[in-house]
Amino acid sequence: MSCGDCNPAATPTPCEDIQGDGRWMSMHNRFVTGSKGKEPDVLFVGDSLVQLLHEFDVWRKLFSPLHTLNFGIGGDATHHVLWRLINGELDHISPKVVVLWVGTNNHGHTPEQICGGIMAIVNVINQRLPRAHVLVLGLLPRGKNPNPLRDRNSRVNALVQGELTSVSFASFLDVDPGFVHSDGSISHQDLYDYLHLTPQAYHRVCQPLHTRVKSLLEEQAP
Repeated sequence: MSCGDCNPAATPTPCEDIQGDGRWMSMHNRFVTGSKGKEPDVLFVGDSLVQLLHEFDVWRKLFSPLHTLNFGIGGDATHHVLWRLINGELDHISPKVVVLWVGTNNHGHTPEQICGGIMAIVNVINQRLPRAHVLVLGLLPRGKNPNPLRDRNSRVNALVQGELTSVSFASFLDVDPGFVHSDGSISHQDLYDYLHLTPQAYHRVCQPLHTRVKSLLEEQAP
């Protein structure tokens, strides 16, 4: 695979083991080996917002019954997910729907680069799982008050939504229920550290997401 015109966000790259315990690669290998023999209908892949979802009741109530796997790793950016998917995580499974939620950790990348990284992931999924529908979730606002990363994420969403209109078997879903208040602030009752979701916020995000995923599954039913 090329480096996406040398776009760092679209260049498959394993996460650097800065801490020295090999956890990231261990999780990747667990996803690869643990998926053997599984027959998921839905796959979630992305960063900590995906990974942490697995720990909440909303996952057990809404998504586990849909035969769902969770391939989320905290801190992942687009180039990390891209590397994971082309290095075995899709080899043993054939989900009908792949939910992709990544991009907010692409620090130092432009909105155009992040969009390119997301689209590179969509293309890999479409190539390896041509019958699966890729549902790309919009990046959420972050930070208690208005800041450049909010603006960047909003721009990424607009770019990705535009790109996906011409892609078969892929669509975009804005899962922000309105976390930004009229004064521009975000409450810690929704994003407890102004990035990650509280249980009540996951509930607000996941109700429409669950509806969309079920609809996509029904569309693919024989």
